[in-house]
Amino acid sequence: MCGRVVQAMTWQEIFETLQYPPSQPQLDLSPVAPLRPRFNVYPQGPIAFLSPADDDLAAGVAPWGWRPHWATDGRLPSNARSEKVAHSNYWRALWPHRRLIPVNGWFEWTKSGKERLPWYIHRRDGRPTLCAAIGQVHQPELQQGDGVVIITADSLGGMVDVHDRRPIAFTPERAREWLDPATPRERAEEMLLEGEPPEVFEWFRVSQDVNDARHQGAHLIERVA
Repeated sequence: MCGRVVQAMTWQEIFETLQYPPSQPQLDLSPVAPLRPRFNVYPQGPIAFLSPADDDLAAGVAPWGWRPHWATDGRLPSNARSEKVAHSNYWRALWPHRRLIPVNGWFEWTKSGKERLPWYIHRRDGRPTLCAAIGQVHQPELQQGDGVVIITADSLGGMVDVHDRRPIAFTPERAREWLDPATPRERAEEMLLEGEPPEVFEWFRVSQDVNDARHQGAHLIERVA
């Protein structure tokens, strides 16, 4: 997890889901570039995220994937395992920099013979999923080596039948706490055990067009027999 995600919502929908800020229901998003609906966001491609910024939040787009400058194995991971992210030397520089990646849902694959069968996983209530993330991001302009990654944990319940990993998804309250610079790192590590349960989500087979990252469009998240 997770190999591809869907980001087909607006910034307004994201902030309304996040219930941020609670005292200002009509947020001024005029300085933020509109989100272009993307139904097949792939690793190393651009992905939308949120960052803490003083007493506010900053919205932006950065490459999905990161590695430390000293890594020589050529990998560019798009996900970080919750079991290692707070203590691994690999993620040491990134762990203090908490982000949030909102998605409509994500894709996983099972095998049937030689075929790769894609599944779409999303919230039953249709709201965006608020994924725990970390990232190195320079603003207002990105620099070489910038990127964000989604934090994953072991799958639970029936979701295991589709894939053994899942993104850590937060409730709006937990998501705001995660982004709050005042939240201690120790508390942030505890929060990785507080993701939303599998009962919140549903999953179903979708078109194999998803297998080609060049394919886009709402048909990619339509249920197939």
